[in-house]
Amino acid sequence: MDETKIYTTSDFEKALISRTIKEVAEILTERGYNAKNQIVGYLMSGDPGYISSHKEARKKISSYDRTKILEVIVEEFIK
Repeated sequence: MDETKIYTTSDFEKALISRTIKEVAEILTERGYNAKNQIVGYLMSGDPGYISSHKEARKKISSYDRTKILEVIVEEFIK
């Protein structure tokens, strides 16, 4: 492990978005919502009302551009 790993800003942002999606999904599930349906509704419509404000879930997911969130999700899927 003598090699240095170089991370790009893009890698860092993708990791943050991925973590945020997981956090928001957990919060939504905790509140009794179907996390998948709520997140998809938000991503398709842009209506933040799909995401609960509990534990700042709405603020967390809204801090990222919806297109970037979709890019991360698709990238994870096609790996």
